[in-house]
Amino acid sequence: MTDSAGTPPEPEDRAGAEQPPPPPTGTGPDTEPEAPEPAETPDTEGDPEPPDAKGGRRWLRWTALGVSVVVLAAAGTGWWFYRKLDGNIQTDTTAAHELDKYERDRPASVVHDAQNLLLIGSDSRAGNNSSYGRDDGGSQRSDTTILLHLAADRLSATAVSLPRDLMADIPACGRPDGTETRQQFAQFNSAFEMGGAACTIRTVEKMTGIRIDHHMVVDFSGFKDMVDAVDGVEVCLKEPVDDRQAQLKLPAGRQLLRGEQALGFVRSRHGFGDGSDTQRMDRQQQFLGSLIKKVQSNGVLLNPTRLFPVLDAATRSITTDPGLNTLRDLYELVRSVRGIPTENIRFLTVPRQPYAYDGNRDELVQPDADRLFKQLREDRPIKVAPAADVPKTKESEKPGSGGDDKRPDDPDPSPSASATPLYSGTNAASGMCG
Repeated sequence: MTDSAGTPPEPEDRAGAEQPPPPPTGTGPDTEPEAPEPAETPDTEGDPEPPDAKGGRRWLRWTALGVSVVVLAAAGTGWWFYRKLDGNIQTDTTAAHELDKYERDRPASVVHDAQNLLLIGSDSRAGNNSSYGRDDGGSQRSDTTILLHLAADRLSATAVSLPRDLMADIPACGRPDGTETRQQFAQFNSAFEMGGAACTIRTVEKMTGIRIDHHMVVDFSGFKDMVDAVDGVEVCLKEPVDDRQAQLKLPAGRQLLRGEQALGFVRSRHGFGDGSDTQRMDRQQQFLGSLIKKVQSNGVLLNPTRLFPVLDAATRSITTDPGLNTLRDLYELVRSVRGIPTENIRFLTVPRQPYAYDGNRDELVQPDADRLFKQLREDRPIKVAPAADVPKTKESEKPGSGGDDKRPDDPDPSPSASATPLYSGTNAASGMCG
């Protein structure tokens, strides 16, 4: 039945009858409905969220909050570590002030970006070091002194040991009480006792003509802690050692040294060979080479968990000048040299021989020593080899033997002057056990 317009009437509503959903907008009764759009990319604002949308967003918020807490905690821990390590470092402002007084007498730097550091091992018996000898009121001498030259390209490093028994010209130096010592020709390590690091630096600069950029003073206990932090250093001994003065007793053969034994090993004089300071310096160089080799081969520098104990021990044991007294300064220094191949980290002792007037003291061998200082000053290469492979200096080249007396800055008249000079020494790749 139709109405007057010809349109069929709408069906009557029936109670309980299910009404079909209206067709989507824009479709006719014969058109299939389109598939709904994905919930995560609605086309219009105000569309209702799927049931799990609020839960998903809530989960994302909690995840972001958790990550933020972890990041803040890590940053806080990192900051705590940084402050602790930075606070460990002691600053030697006295030496800096003293060096400023004598600035006009100091040599100038020759090569930009090359650096020269003076590493001084103190033999003070005060505090934790009292077990190594009598404390005579806090006086101390430099037990070990190493001039470390870092090449400008940071592809090599040369560590030169200066014997404590070397006779040297020591300039007039200021004392802590404000008085001044007299200029004198004396045993090298007495400079540290008389005027501290500043006097030692000026003595080395006068001897070598090399400008010292930075210095570090390292004490006994710190050295032990650094060795322990890398789980010891391996050494190989041809004969057993028994040195009561150094509190050291070791069997022959390969063994791992830690703490007290490591310190006794590098300090012992009477338990090895002829008991000379020269042999002790050679042993110290080999031990340091093995220590550096272990640090690099075990990835300590790239592993924060292993690096922190090493840095903690190192920073607790050193006193530096103001230019190297923050963790940032030390990090930049380490970062600049950590890529140096171990075979290019060289160790040697300055050419020396028994002093003519006292066989218990040393003197420089010339012109070998001045040639070495000139190479380092000008950032030129040197080579090291076992002592048996290094030719001896000719008698005609020794001072006072009839040859020409040559000043440090004079050109070397020998035919091999243009060749890379060769010195008795070792490198960090060799280690003590090969």
